[in-house]
Amino acid sequence: MLYKDKDVSWYALQVRPRFEKVVSRNLQAKGYEEYLPVQSRLSRWSDRTKAIELPLFPGYVFCQFDMNERLPILMIPGVNSVVGFGKNATPIEVSELDGIRSVLRSGSDYQPWPFLQVGQVVRVAYGPMEGTQGIVVRTKDAFRLVISVSLLQRAVAVEIDRKCLEVISSPKPPRLPGITSEATNALAG
Repeated sequence: MLYKDKDVSWYALQVRPRFEKVVSRNLQAKGYEEYLPVQSRLSRWSDRTKAIELPLFPGYVFCQFDMNERLPILMIPGVNSVVGFGKNATPIEVSELDGIRSVLRSGSDYQPWPFLQVGQVVRVAYGPMEGTQGIVVRTKDAFRLVISVSLLQRAVAVEIDRKCLEVISSPKPPRLPGITSEATNALAG
């Protein structure tokens, strides 16, 4: 859709389970700019193994539109609602979507990750994800950059070399279940 002199933003659409691709195709067919981040996973059956694409954020599709003209979007089969707080739809930060796009384009191994609201905020200084911001955590012997979508309370993690990270802010380390204080202090020392 061409938007001239309109107030368009990116929004998360909550969709029926397993309808993400259907909604995405219908949005495209109606001329809307949509974004459905996917992950490729191997699925094994008794007679074969096949790579399948699954939504990175099950139950959600991102779409750019003018909130005052949302009715055609809400009429698409499978769309339940526009995500927000109370009765007010809340736009998604473009920087968060850009971070997700950067991770997917990087070719690095990524996976869904529990949402983290506190921790050490870092920026990728160089490499294929340069400029991407997120939170660093440590798992076993690897460092992961966690990119969060605050509104959905969802995140994605990508393995990253800690040498390419620069600290943006270093709040007091949180006490999160399953994450040691060493993980949140990984870049501090």
